[in-house]
Amino acid sequence: MPALFVMLTGCASIPPSVSELPQAARAIELEDTPFYPQERYQCGPAALTTVLAQSGAGASLEAVVDKVYLPGRQGSLQAELLAATRTEGRLPYVIDASLAAIWRDLETGRPVLVLQNLGVEAIPRWHYAVVVGIDAERGEVVLRSGTDRRRVTRIRTFLHTWRRGGYWGMVVLVPGQLPTAPNRSRYFEAIAALEQAGRAEEAAWAWQTALREWPGDTVALFGLANAHLAKAEYAAAETAYRDLLERVPDLPAARNNLALALAAQEKFDTALEQIRVALSNNPDPAMEKELRDTEATIRGRMAGAGD
Repeated sequence: MPALFVMLTGCASIPPSVSELPQAARAIELEDTPFYPQERYQCGPAALTTVLAQSGAGASLEAVVDKVYLPGRQGSLQAELLAATRTEGRLPYVIDASLAAIWRDLETGRPVLVLQNLGVEAIPRWHYAVVVGIDAERGEVVLRSGTDRRRVTRIRTFLHTWRRGGYWGMVVLVPGQLPTAPNRSRYFEAIAALEQAGRAEEAAWAWQTALREWPGDTVALFGLANAHLAKAEYAAAETAYRDLLERVPDLPAARNNLALALAAQEKFDTALEQIRVALSNNPDPAMEKELRDTEATIRGRMAGAGD
């Protein structure tokens, strides 16, 4: 099977403040953002449907409820919101913990889904809402929240409730779009999760976008090659793996996957040579087993092709 990669990222911990807003910031509001009034305990589905609709996805509120609402918890977890976004062919991206990050996304036309704690630390009352506007001069935030199409709250009050929600927020990207002020590791992790959710087509677009932003990045090259392989675009996968291996020759996972792409084109001898080179570089035991398994698969295909 194709080898994958795993990335770990950290989270920002500096509390956001009003002073982060650009000096020229005045007021912005995405007035045409859809509104889905929530039913009891269903702020998560309502908020997610809102940002999905703004991105052009056609998911209904009922369909989103089925994907993310957990009756036993009487609510939704962030993991469900992220996973449901991927099933719609969209890329969920967790934003920086800053008011400036929210402002930047609003400037690009993207509303921001946030998690608030409307209670207190000891007795939390979790709530998802969608930020659709900020008025810096009035010191106000505008939300699609609960049954309110336009809930206006003081910025400082919003920041307190957002802090108690862990400063968690996300935007929905159409694959091919970059986040505002993108964090490379976080963006790559989001693309990898999209691909692992079976959305290879959308992942390929996102990796191509990443390579325009970070030309020659080896993680992005590996991701793009894997997406081509998952889509059965074997010649394109071969090209991408070879490009990667020119930059990082001692990468056994890439040679393993290149061998698979070559074998799919019935280039069996060349595929086995890639396995031989990878094994000669003394890979770790887990990688060695994967290489041996791939070698056995290729030899089996050779035998079948000769019959």
